[in-house]
Amino acid sequence: MRPIYVTPAIVLRTRPFGESDKIVSFLTEDFGKVTGIAKGAMRSRKRFVNSLESFALVNLRFQDRPQNDLAFILTAELLVGYRQLSTSLERMSHAAYLVEITDGLISEREENLAVYRHLRDSLRYLEEHGTSLRFLTSFELKLLRLVGYQPVLDNCKRCRKDCNEVSCQWYFSLIDGGILCDTCAGSRRETLPLGTRAVEVLTALQAEADALPVSLSLPFSVIKEMRAVTQRFVQFHMDREIKSAAFLHQFSSAYSGAN
Repeated sequence: MRPIYVTPAIVLRTRPFGESDKIVSFLTEDFGKVTGIAKGAMRSRKRFVNSLESFALVNLRFQDRPQNDLAFILTAELLVGYRQLSTSLERMSHAAYLVEITDGLISEREENLAVYRHLRDSLRYLEEHGTSLRFLTSFELKLLRLVGYQPVLDNCKRCRKDCNEVSCQWYFSLIDGGILCDTCAGSRRETLPLGTRAVEVLTALQAEADALPVSLSLPFSVIKEMRAVTQRFVQFHMDREIKSAAFLHQFSSAYSGAN
């Protein structure tokens, strides 16, 4: 008999399959990302009661199936439903974005306990404290570090010029994975402008500096530069459009400079 695995898990996405089944992807604590088929999930009133909704934290029981990429989802017991995330459009837009980019940056069965804990703790924080520019950008930067794509923000990626010692216009290169000074940026066709203040804030957020205020009040021009860099860099490594980005932009006060 095939072994049954049990692990805490976060629902990443779900879609109908046939008349009564669902295909569900989870980020698990012990096995990385697991995608499986939940037989009868659209009709079951016992095994999957409110437990296959996006963002839900569940206790997952599943079996692997020979010669099949889809696991067999036995049960998913709801542990935390994150009620505030489903009643506030702003919090929902953030949660959808966090889950989608996490899903897009990790591979199937790629074990990474730190990524699981980062998403779990961030959803809990979002539920309890709400949204902010600092929270959103910090999440992206830490996620990029945990999956091996940490951008270089404290010096020019090519000539190593220190951004704290030189006052100049900086640019972010998606291909190089970091900032470039105005001289080095001239050899790249596609770069994103990044002013000194934006570089300073991003560097501090990446270092998880406690010196930064919880609420960041910044000019809209600085916020626009920061958001363009982090979101575009995440999307660059996902190699596909982030569908929740438009939803996030529409409902997030972070883009208005309010926090």
